[in-house]
Amino acid sequence: MAHTVNADSVPLVVHIIYALGTGGLENGLVNIINRSPPGRYRHAIVCLSHAEDFARRVTANDVEVVELHKRPGHDPGMYWRLWRTLRRLRPAIVHTRNLAALETQALGLLMPGCRRVHGEHGRDVSDLDGSNPKYRWLRRALRPLIHRFIAVSRDLADWLVDSVGIPAPKVTQIYNGVDHQRFTARWQAGTTGSGPATAVPRCWPADVPAGFAAGGDCRVIGSVGRLAAVKDQRQILRALQHIFAAHPEQRAGLRCILVGDGPERRTLETEIEALQLDDCVWLAGDREDIPALLACMDIFLLPSLGEGISNTILEAMAIGLPVVATRVGGNPELVQDGVTGRLVPVADAAALGEATVALLRDPALCEAMGRAAIERVQRDFDWERTVADYLRVYDELLQRPRLQPATGGN
Repeated sequence: MAHTVNADSVPLVVHIIYALGTGGLENGLVNIINRSPPGRYRHAIVCLSHAEDFARRVTANDVEVVELHKRPGHDPGMYWRLWRTLRRLRPAIVHTRNLAALETQALGLLMPGCRRVHGEHGRDVSDLDGSNPKYRWLRRALRPLIHRFIAVSRDLADWLVDSVGIPAPKVTQIYNGVDHQRFTARWQAGTTGSGPATAVPRCWPADVPAGFAAGGDCRVIGSVGRLAAVKDQRQILRALQHIFAAHPEQRAGLRCILVGDGPERRTLETEIEALQLDDCVWLAGDREDIPALLACMDIFLLPSLGEGISNTILEAMAIGLPVVATRVGGNPELVQDGVTGRLVPVADAAALGEATVALLRDPALCEAMGRAAIERVQRDFDWERTVADYLRVYDELLQRPRLQPATGGN
């Protein structure tokens, strides 16, 4: 449907990212665009490299997606293509995200009337603690050109101020949200109280591997996310190996689902074969039915080496799963140890395995943690609130009148 307002009078926000593929950063960007009220801001996405099928999830009207096809390494031609694109689009705001897009803010010197925002969504595996001198120098060199930094966690916001040296007034912390209509609690309504809860029956997808779901009493652990080194899904496989060695009674009835795809898939396939876990681990690949797959699980695992704010943890909590995650980045801001899940050390498969077994052996504790997780997410994490906070930053930078919070998408 065409907007009734003159498009030229609506400020354009150009979002610059490395690639538009499966990931938490990209999921957050798409949610912000789709849920922005029509006529408030226009949006365009510039991918320094390419856009994958994930781009189809952009459902808002008139969102242009530009691919610059950056070559590996240093590609001077990419900057020329980006400059020509920005000159054509004439944005009111340029919003870059993460280190891969940060250096493009240097083009701000050639765009004096444009306001500039940079988002920190989590650090790369090559700079997990944010101490890399080259990257820190780059952030400091570009900070005068950037009008506002947005961090998705308090951990990242504190790091920007205390370690990078960004003035605190230039840093805004905004949490991601959860789509509460899509990710609904797996516990049936009316089961709160002292009596036993009734969980929605496990409903396996049609393409589950033969024999994987054998036995209605199996327990399922799993994870959702890009198969990348920073997510360290290998620790889940090693935790399974530990569980089966230390607690052999778990072997017959424990299953694991790893949802997602990425550069580490081949490594994980090799590890599954080497550890002889073929019969109990399902690499499900990229999926559209994430809520259904989460509902098949009993415990959600996230053994990341580093993390901003995990959308998948929030989604698992919204479903009602206890979460076992590493104590890194923004994870402790989501997972309350002993209340909504457990926090374990990084790269410690034994600790991950033992925390998982403790929950498997205590269904009542799993239920209590799942209910606490649902309550926390419903209270504190909502995409409409997140979108309103982002639009408020844009309004402040353009000195626009404060409007009502976002109330829905296109």
